[in-house]
Amino acid sequence: MASMDETFRTAVAPGGLLDLLVVGGGVNGTGIARDAAGRGASVLLVEQDDLASHTSSASTKLIHGGLRYLEYYEFRLVREALIEREKLLRIAPHIIWPMRFVLPYTPQARPAWMLRLGLFLYDHLAPNMTLPKCKSLDFRTSSAGQPLNGKLARGFAYSDGWVQDSRLVVLNAMDAKARGADIRTRTRMVQARRVNGVWEADIENMLDGTTTTVRARVLVNAGGPWVSEVLRERAQVASTKNVRLVKGSHIVVPRLFDGPQAYILQNPDKRIVFAIPYEQKFTLIGTTDVPWTQAPGQVEISPEEISYLCESVSRYFTKPVTPADVVWSYAGVRPLYDDAAKNASAVTRDYVLDVDTQGNQAPMLSIFGGKITTYRRLAEHAIEKLQPFLPVLAAPGWTADKVLPGGDLGEGGFEGALARLRAQAPFLGPELSWRLVRNYGSRATEIVGDAHGMEDMGELFGAGLSVREVEYLIANEWAQTTQDILWRRSRLGLHVTDEDTARLDAYLKARKPGTAPTSA
Repeated sequence: MASMDETFRTAVAPGGLLDLLVVGGGVNGTGIARDAAGRGASVLLVEQDDLASHTSSASTKLIHGGLRYLEYYEFRLVREALIEREKLLRIAPHIIWPMRFVLPYTPQARPAWMLRLGLFLYDHLAPNMTLPKCKSLDFRTSSAGQPLNGKLARGFAYSDGWVQDSRLVVLNAMDAKARGADIRTRTRMVQARRVNGVWEADIENMLDGTTTTVRARVLVNAGGPWVSEVLRERAQVASTKNVRLVKGSHIVVPRLFDGPQAYILQNPDKRIVFAIPYEQKFTLIGTTDVPWTQAPGQVEISPEEISYLCESVSRYFTKPVTPADVVWSYAGVRPLYDDAAKNASAVTRDYVLDVDTQGNQAPMLSIFGGKITTYRRLAEHAIEKLQPFLPVLAAPGWTADKVLPGGDLGEGGFEGALARLRAQAPFLGPELSWRLVRNYGSRATEIVGDAHGMEDMGELFGAGLSVREVEYLIANEWAQTTQDILWRRSRLGLHVTDEDTARLDAYLKARKPGTAPTSA
């Protein structure tokens, strides 16, 4: 298999004409690239940073219908999301799994009848839902009430799903590549123009500054927070549609409670905050909704947001949370469709797909809004919009039934795949074997290969991260930096030390492209 470096250097043939040029390597861009490539279209996707390096890795990491959206009468969106939740649980069972959510009842926030009605609708809006239904809880007898402060007597439990968000993006890119798409990270579309019925676009390699001109029948603008910039500045296309940027921030603290359940907490301002088990040893708390008017690149949580999130959970749990407890935080900018709502929390999470042809010229499809749960259906809708311009896309939809890379877990599902890996490589130990299957599914065996002991896995960089895993990520998942590997691929950023990170960084800098992993 060619390395990512070799793939990166492969240029589009001079004069060649692509079907689709996709700008943006988040969940929507990679989802569209996967769907289109699977229907036989020639696809080039360019991402100016790493895959999922912005909005798509800064989510609350939920595959959910969006219970609170019912309050804004977003019934179509919630129904579509609930249907998609079921499909995603099937096609990516290694990185997406069910989670039970506990909703404490506080009469000051919303009346009990409203919660019961909302939860009933949530359980019945979509057909053939397989997750356990809502039920009432008595916190005096339920284990779910143990972490709470005793002021709350009852609540509800319902089901949704959890996702390793950045891995979802990478797996879509991997499948798109396997079906013929060209995926280029650290590559920016500088300018695009319509010439003789097609798009001509200048793309720049951000690592060496070289520029290549490519031609495509259709331009897909999946720029996320940069969608308006790509549309109006880089492609010089006028549009009446606008994106509204909203910053969402999260904090991570040492684990607040035992058990696999998460909590959804109502605040006096009517917003909700989640407290979710995270990476075995931690609790993830979020999110905020703050209007954002600055550049969308580097965003950070503010002290006010940290205080807000700490106060939100301290209102409910026996153990208070203070800013000093925060071990990590992250923030991202959501590119929501501007529906003129006054409150950032009320802005629709639905998506709008806008096709511009400026008369009868080469089409450009721009994506406004959306949420990670509905990315696959959004991609299908995008393909439907483009079918009149690209007959190759008329092939039937297929992504609802085809598992993502590693999702073919085999007999016994996740537990069966885990048992087989442990039998193949008992030297990994229970924690490492679990993490490998949870991240890579059936492809965990590719990482282990013919190793018979940890010494065969090569140098270790902390928390079980080995040279073999690093080389797998470089060769198959476009990983290039410590940030790529620790925070968006292996999910080990919270588990390694500064010394571990420095050794990994030194390995990557000393590594020659294409070199094979070595034993320690």
